[in-house]
Amino acid sequence: MLSTDLDLAAMREWRHRIHQHPELGFEESSTSRLVEDCLRQWGYEVHTGLAQTGIVGTLVFGDGTGPRLGLRADMDALPIQEATGLPWQSRIAGKMHACGHDGHTAILLGAAQALARLHTGNETCNGTLYLIFQPAEEVGGQGGAQLMIDEGLFELFPCDAVFALHNYPGIPVGQCAFRSGPFMCSSDKVQIRFSGKGGHGGLPQLAVDPIQPTAATVMGLQSLISRNLDPLDTGVISVGRMSAGALYNIIPAKSFLELSVRALQPNVRETLHKRILELVKNTAAAYGCNADVEYEYGYPVLINSENEARTIAAVAGEVFGPENVNSDARPLTSSEDFAYMLQHKPGCYVLIGNGDNGFESGNRIGPCSVHNPHYDFNDEALAGGGQLWVNLAIRYFS
Repeated sequence: MLSTDLDLAAMREWRHRIHQHPELGFEESSTSRLVEDCLRQWGYEVHTGLAQTGIVGTLVFGDGTGPRLGLRADMDALPIQEATGLPWQSRIAGKMHACGHDGHTAILLGAAQALARLHTGNETCNGTLYLIFQPAEEVGGQGGAQLMIDEGLFELFPCDAVFALHNYPGIPVGQCAFRSGPFMCSSDKVQIRFSGKGGHGGLPQLAVDPIQPTAATVMGLQSLISRNLDPLDTGVISVGRMSAGALYNIIPAKSFLELSVRALQPNVRETLHKRILELVKNTAAAYGCNADVEYEYGYPVLINSENEARTIAAVAGEVFGPENVNSDARPLTSSEDFAYMLQHKPGCYVLIGNGDNGFESGNRIGPCSVHNPHYDFNDEALAGGGQLWVNLAIRYFS
């Protein structure tokens, strides 16, 4: 049940403009200016400068004593060279909107415009709308969400609930998916350095070889998943980088591993942290080496709250039709810094279908995941995303 209140032509124009001028995390100055100009034109009170380039627009319905609703969109691009060949392809070498944040921003702008029209002369709605345009979702570590919170996001804009969406290639346009409870994994980075004693490859008895504990650790890490976790729990350990040595006949003095560690439950995250440290230290000692571990906590587990998941299910049923709403979707092992906001406020993170969206030299090549040079946000998803936010706000404020 899509409304004609959304200006779909404008939403496409904003999306393509943002796509042509991608900006990395904390560099979204031109995107922020576009958002600010639009919101001010439509009558929003605008707060700038949170997390450097973040924007929050406020619109009060009635006397403002009703619910306070936060809707969030991320704005940053990725350091990827685009290969789609589409007319609106990135004009900035080495940068592209390979995750669809251009579409998320255009969706929230379209909803903002429609809700501003609804606001004029409306006497049935009562509450406060906060539109959160967030920088730096892709940077890892603390990300733009945590920095906005640290700088007073929820003290300045005290939301009763917060919601966000993300496009998902592979789900058909016009469908959406989410679930109550843990929905996306935490994501941590671990750097491990083994130190031994270098030497001649033909005289290993005079060296202390750090490659041995490195190899043993790589194999042992997977036993942490299979033997330290409940088989029904979710944990992932991936070795993304391994390096040592410079020449075939030299035993190196040092070796290096870099891991991605993910978990769907906070207690599993803590178990993996503890066991990785124990495994690395004990394995290094068994081979006569030393080991240093840098364990960097990244995004936490994203946990949707039950009431808000139930609310968005009802609204999504209005927009997409109940048969196109999967409110018990399988959790994802990817991560998202909206999880920080959900640690402070109840809310729900929703996936909307992006369909078949891969392109090369302007031609469709079939399904393509995000973070891929052939990816493009599907403009057909703008209407459903925008209407989802409009209907959600109306439900909250009526």
